[in-house]
Amino acid sequence: MNVYLYEFIGTAMLILLGNGVVANLVLKDTKGASLGWVGISLAWGLAVFCGVFVSADVSGAHINPAVTLGLAITGKFDWNMVPGYFMAQILGAMMGNLLVWLTYKKHYDATTDQSAILATFSTSPAIRNSFWNFATEAIGTFTLVLGVFLIAGGSIGDESFSLGSLDALPVALLVMGIGFSLGGPTGYAINPARDLGPRILHALLPLKNKGNSDWKYAWIPIFGPLFGAVVAGLAFMGINM
Repeated sequence: MNVYLYEFIGTAMLILLGNGVVANLVLKDTKGASLGWVGISLAWGLAVFCGVFVSADVSGAHINPAVTLGLAITGKFDWNMVPGYFMAQILGAMMGNLLVWLTYKKHYDATTDQSAILATFSTSPAIRNSFWNFATEAIGTFTLVLGVFLIAGGSIGDESFSLGSLDALPVALLVMGIGFSLGGPTGYAINPARDLGPRILHALLPLKNKGNSDWKYAWIPIFGPLFGAVVAGLAFMGINM
């Protein structure tokens, strides 16, 4: 049970600090309007660092269903635990974004731009094209998951394979690099829970000027990262054959 709790905590920390900076940037009358893309990429890297650091020694700090799936594909994680990890990650993401909403409640009330409000919960593409948006998310997640495998070390024959707290910094730098280099087209969800959990919360919360939750796009930041994770897992097994 502790592993699920720590996945919940780690993912909540990730979303609180990650979407917190988006809220600080785009909501009305905050003091962070000048942060820009550099600020977002840096803050998401720090968010990953904190999420990994607090959960690594107990749950392995997946904090991302794509990482969990990639580990299961390579035989490094028990398939029986995958549903529980997925649920903990989605609920943790919802909790993290709930705390963002509570922190910025008066700024949400003052904001009339519906797309800005949605941006503090979930991702959207700069240019909407299902195939290329899917490809972008898959490539970004492939880079993340394969990088996590190589950072954590080990080979297919090892029995244990998980991130430790000392891996928090290189993984954070990897996510920061993905944000700077690959994040522009879709906002780099690269994590199904990061997008799905907050999008569900957006649909549930009594937000002023909420608009719709863009469910037509929602499948891309779910299945694009999962596809990228599967390819990364297969690539990792190929490297270690």
